[in-house]
Parts: sequence; C-alpha cells; structure tokens
Amino acid sequence: GQVPPGFRFVLKASRRITHIKRLRDAGDETEYLFRTAQSLGPHMGVILFQLPPNFQKDIARLRTFLDQLPAGAAVEFRHASWFEDEVYESLRARGCALCQADTDEETVKTVLSTSDWGYLRLRREKYTKKQMEKLSEQIAVQGWKSAYVFFKDEGEGRGPKYAQQFLRIAGAA
Repeated sequence: GQVPPGFRFVLKASRRITHIKRLRDAGDETEYLFRTAQSLGPHMGVILFQLPPNFQKDIARLRTFLDQLPAGAAVEFRHASWFEDEVYESLRARGCALCQADTDEETVKTVLSTSDWGYLRLRREKYTKKQMEKLSEQIAVQGWKSAYVFFKDEGEGRGPKYAQQFLRIAGAA
C-alpha cells in the first residue's frame, strides 16, 4: 500500500528451487512461491529463476519445470551450454523471458527476445552513455510490452544513477 501506482516488485526464486533441487521435483516450492507472490496484487511483477553457474543444460528438466510455471517468469542461465535455440524455443513456448546478464566478463552483444517482455541485468562496474544508448536501442526494437532492466548497485550509488540516466535515454523518464 505504500508504493506508487504502476510500481512492480520483482522477486528472485529461492535457491532451494534453483540451486539445491536444480529445478527437479520443485513443484511444491514453486507453487508456494507464486501463490505467496500473488499477495502483492497489482504490484506483482515477475519472478526470476537464476540457475547456478555449474548447472549444465538439461532440456528435459527445463521443459518439465517450465510446464509448472504460470506466465511472468524469467530464467537466467549462467552456464554456456544453455545458450542454444532449443532452450530459447522452450522459453518461447511458455511465454518465459530469457534473462540476459551484461557483465564485465560477458557482454550482451544482441538482446534476445523469448517473450513479449524482457529482463536484463546490467552488472558492469561502469557504463558509458554510448553503451546505454546501444542497449536502449536494442530493447526498443524488440517490441516488448515491458522491460525489466536492473543495474548493479553494490553500495556506491551507481546503480540508481545509471537507472535514471537509462530512463532518460530510453525516453521513459
């Protein structure tokens, strides 16, 4: 009740689902997460399932897991084996967004769409205006209904400043 209209909360799924159970037999935990999240009402955004970096592609397990999800989920893969067309098609079939992370080690070269909305984690220590303009242009051409874009903030205050600058560049501020 204290957040402004249009504000959306974005939740990150429990490590129990993603790291301990590795998406296997996590139906009860996943159902509980979505049921509990509904208490946010119109302020509920999406839920991110961030997989561990050592979890290699298992397309059958992914598809079984995705079948349990309602709309509004994003999945972040951190092992290189997941970045293949059959994974993207599995996400598209369920209306789930591919979460792309842009880091100092791994740069998002092309924004990839698997749903009618997007999810990006911009995790570099520093961004130039030119880098933000390029990302904003790539997001704009997706035709998404909405995009969730997050900047890293490790207590130095750069994340909120980058977010404000990005909103101005994207014409959303």
